[in-house]
This record gives sequence, C-alpha cells and structure tokens, in this order.
Amino acid sequence: MSDNAGELLKKPLYVFGLPQELLVTLHLKDPTVLPPPIENPPQPSKCTSENNVGSPGGETKLSTTCQLCRTSLSNVQEQRLHVKSDWHNYNLKQKVRGAQSVSENEFEKLVDELDESISGSGSESSESEADGEGAKESTLSALLKKQAKLGHPSSQAEFMPKKRKRGSDKPPLIWFSTSLLPTNISLGIYRALFTNPEQEQPDTVAVIRKKQLRSVPAKPPPADGSNGVPLPSTMTSPQIFLCMIGGGHFAGMVVSLAPKLGKQSTGIEQRQPLVIAHKTFHRYTTRRKQGGAQSANDSAKGAAHSAGSSLRRYNEAALEQEIRALLAEWKVLIGASQLIFVRATGSSNRRILFGPYENQVLRQNDARNRTFPFSTRRATQAELMRAFVEITRVKVSEVDEAALAVAAAAAAQLEADRAASQATAPVLPAKAKPSREEEAASLHTTQLQALIRRSKVPALLSYLVTNSLSPHFLFYPPSTQAHHHASTPLHLASSINSPAIVLALLTKAGADPSVVNMEGKPAFDLAGDRGTRDAFRVARSELGEGKWNWDTAHIPAPLSRAEADEREESERAEAGKAELERRKAEEDRLKHEVRVVENGSKKGGRGLGATEKTAEERREEDGRGMTPQMRMMVERERRARAAEARLGGRDNMRC
Repeated sequence: MSDNAGELLKKPLYVFGLPQELLVTLHLKDPTVLPPPIENPPQPSKCTSENNVGSPGGETKLSTTCQLCRTSLSNVQEQRLHVKSDWHNYNLKQKVRGAQSVSENEFEKLVDELDESISGSGSESSESEADGEGAKESTLSALLKKQAKLGHPSSQAEFMPKKRKRGSDKPPLIWFSTSLLPTNISLGIYRALFTNPEQEQPDTVAVIRKKQLRSVPAKPPPADGSNGVPLPSTMTSPQIFLCMIGGGHFAGMVVSLAPKLGKQSTGIEQRQPLVIAHKTFHRYTTRRKQGGAQSANDSAKGAAHSAGSSLRRYNEAALEQEIRALLAEWKVLIGASQLIFVRATGSSNRRILFGPYENQVLRQNDARNRTFPFSTRRATQAELMRAFVEITRVKVSEVDEAALAVAAAAAAQLEADRAASQATAPVLPAKAKPSREEEAASLHTTQLQALIRRSKVPALLSYLVTNSLSPHFLFYPPSTQAHHHASTPLHLASSINSPAIVLALLTKAGADPSVVNMEGKPAFDLAGDRGTRDAFRVARSELGEGKWNWDTAHIPAPLSRAEADEREESERAEAGKAELERRKAEEDRLKHEVRVVENGSKKGGRGLGATEKTAEERREEDGRGMTPQMRMMVERERRARAAEARLGGRDNMRC
C-alpha cells in the first residue's frame, strides 16, 4: 500500500465528509461483484461515546460479509452477533431445505405474522441475553413450527410478503473503488443512507458528492445575533431520526448529519456527532425468566391475576403513552428528517410506533422508513449512537484477488474429484425397510419388556390377551445380546428376579418353563434369588406334575404356597432378629466407651480414646443453642471477668 493510501485510511471515513481527492477519483464497482470478507480483520474498539465520527488517529474498520444472508458487517463482533441471530439461523434452515434465503426485511415480515412470543428478536438477537430474559420459545422456533403446521415448503409462499419493499432484494452495501487505493481494496457505503429517488439515479457517485457537508462549530452563532445558544429548530443542516424499541426499552434520537467540531485535550480538532434531541424510556414489561411480553401472554393464555402481571400491564400502557407523547413532541423534528431508522420487531412494538392511533407521527407507508442493516443490541442511547456511527462510516474491504483465484481453482478441483469418486464408487444396497410384521414385533417387545420390568401383572396378562400373543413370544430383534440371553417374557422375569411375574406367567398365562433361550437354558436357570426359585416350585405344586416336564425345566420338588409364605415369613423374622442383635451389640459398645470416658474424667485423667478440648471448642460447646445476641452477652461477660482478674492480680502484686 502506498503512502497516500495509508494516509487516506489512517482515520475512519465519514460518508458525509469525504476528502476531496477521494471524491474526484471515486467510481462505482461492478454491482454483481461482492467483495468477500478479509482474513483476520482487526478488532475495533467498542463505541461508547459520541466522539468517534471520523476522529483522527483512529483505525479504519474493515468489513466482513455473510454470503448466506447477503449482508455486510463492520467487524468481527457484529459478525458473531449476526451468526447468533434468528435471521441467519432461519436462512441456514432454508439452505438445508433447498429453499432460497430471505432478506432481513422479508424475515421481519414473517415474524410480524406471529404473536409476539419474546421481546426483541430477529436483529435483537443479543438483547434478551443482555436483559437476562430467557424465553421458553424463540422467534425462530415459533416461526418454524407455524410453517411446519401449514406444510413447509409449500407454505413458504404464503408467508412471503405480498409487496416487496424497494431494494429489499439488493445487498445492503454499495461498493466503490478509487485510483488512490490498490485494486484489492473496496469502499462500501450502506444503501439505506440513500433516499428512494437517489437510489434510482444512475450516477451514484454524483449523489455522494452532493451529500458532502461542512462541519459546524461546537457553538454556532445564534440566528438572531444574540448571545444565546440556537434552538434545534433554527438549524438547517440535514438530519435523521433513529429509534429502537423492544423488551420494555425505548430509545430515540434526532441527529444532524453535519458533525460539529470539537477539540481534544491535546488541542487537536475532531468531528463529533451533533445530537439535536434524544430520549430513553425503560419499563418493566417482560416476564422475567419466562420470556415474552405480558400482553402476548394474556392473548395466548388469558389474563393473569397476579401482582406482577398487573404491574406489567400498567407499565406497557404507560410506556405506550410516553413514547407516543414524545413522538408528538418531536413531530416537527421527525418531519424535517431525511431518513427514519426504526427497529421494532413484533406486532405490539410496531403498533406502538405506527398505530393506527389518533394524530400518529410515524406511518408504515413513509418512504423514509429504514431498518438497521446490521444487528443491534438493547435499546439505549449508547446503542443508538453506535448504530449512527456504524451506518455513516465507510466500510473498507481488503481482498487478495490472487489468493481468491487459487482458492476458487482448488475448490473447483476438489468438487471435480468428489464427483469422479462418486461416479466410480460402488453402489451400496439400500437398507431394507422393515416390514409391517417386524414393526409390530418390535412394538410388542418394547411394551412387554416395560410391563415386566415394572412388575405390572394385570397389565401384562391383559396385553397378551388383547393382542393375541403367546406367552412364549420371542423378543424382536433376536440378534441383540439382551434378547439372546432373555428371549421370552418368562426368561426376562426370571433374570430380573420378579417372582410375581414368574408365577403369573406360569399359572395364568400358561407359559412352558421348559422352553430354552438362545443359550439353551430354561428360565429357572436365570433366577438369582430364592424368592424367584420358590415361585417356580409353587407353580409346579399348583399346576401338577402332568402339566409340564418339570425335570427338563430344572425345577426342584414342588412347594405349596403356604409353605412358601411360611418360609418367607421365617426368613423375614430371622433377618429382623439378626438386625436387633446387631443394634444391641452396637449400643453396648457405645455405652462401654462412654463409661470409659466418664471414669477417666473422674480420675482427673483422660479416658481411652478421649481428647482434651481446647478453650475455643469449650466456648463453642457452651454456646450451642444460643442466639447471636446471647452469645455476644456471654462473650462480653467473660471478657469482663478476665479483665477483673487481671486487675486483681496487679493489686496483689503492688501489695
């Protein structure tokens, strides 16, 4: 880059105050060629004040673009916000479906068809995070659900706006080049800064030259010659109106396009934005940790009757009155503005601004209306100033054309190699679709296993009868390891030690205990406890010896139900007795240790296992159960006694 180019880009370029040498050599680039983003653009500093409109010594911002959404972004932070936005994610969904991506205006039209489910969406992607408001359902998911109900993608045409706004299908930036800069550097200006008649003119460079404005003094002389400060109404420089609304926050500003001249602490003059009027309102209107405005929740679920809902309804009405009163107060300023930039996503927010209502100021069909062509944050005065600086600053894109040509050639070669490999690759047989019988068997397997594992005896027997299933039903698919081990309901019940299911399958469902699994084992061999094994013996006793081949099933001698219950009761009693003996032995051991400790204390020594407590531990033990006030009183008394003891000792020493 030459020295002239470096000097030209040393400070940010202001659209309405470009250097004369740049205006002379500026020419429009091919509109079909969109400069791609640069590699590793510099990190610009965050704009938090009003003194960075073309300030000297600042670094030039280099732009980045999103090819999917066909939009340009000024820096990496804006690109990250854009990637997280609902607009970008919606276009990703469109690309997956094979559909066309939509512009930001078209996306806002789609969102306007929805009931306002969250406060601030679309371009307000990061606003909800800044507010700390989590939404149960995002705008994107609500939009996709609505399209799915109507049948996507055929419903897409229904959601598309009937009348497309002027220039909505065009890229947001107009790119220029100049002989003062290398050919790989392009200059971009937002299309939204041009009025509709200006966009129709063929010579865009001539329009830019007419837009150049002189900076005004920091304190211009009053029009009437007095020593007072002129009112905003006496100023004749072009101005624009900007406002944002969302999530109970509103910010509005009227700013002059002609910057004012101010001096830094070093004495160097710099250009600063000249704000004619500004105002912000902040009201609690959104449902914290639930998302969405109170009015939207009332429309969807009916009016709530809590104290919080009443407060939110009142704040919504108050915010609407305050905003409309401010617009009426600024009616002259807004009417004199060349352009109007508005961010108001959601039907209720747009209704506050555009009505219809009596004596409304902003109107939907105003040709000056614009949306911000980049992502914005919560509506604040600082965010409005950041948006103004962003939209009036020239974007610089530096592209290595040779590297792009090499990358394009490599991509083309890769695509050709991939197509060749796909053509020569063997065609794999398509996976066979399961038949209706296989799907039914898989469903029965899932239902039967769930009932057996939860020991639902009546439900299991009813399911077998209702679906005409055999008690020896083989679980599907049989190739899995679990079904190889427990292939029938009786095997599964025995393996998980469910005596109730085992007894019901044998005595009521008519299951044959001699049926073996894939491992060649009957169900009795899988039982893991005595209760399950006794269930097999009880079934043998109730069904009789001639019912099944019990020896082949490895089932021992029959056992009556009464004997099994008595045996279970005896085992339960023995277990209880053993538990009592264990508890008694534990209590005796503890009593013995306590006696040893007490005997040691009486003898003036320490018992076995006893440890001497420190003064701090004794104080903590004495203070247990006391309130903090009681502990403070006891501590003061203890310190007073210690002080008296020390004083008494000193008196004795003197005597």
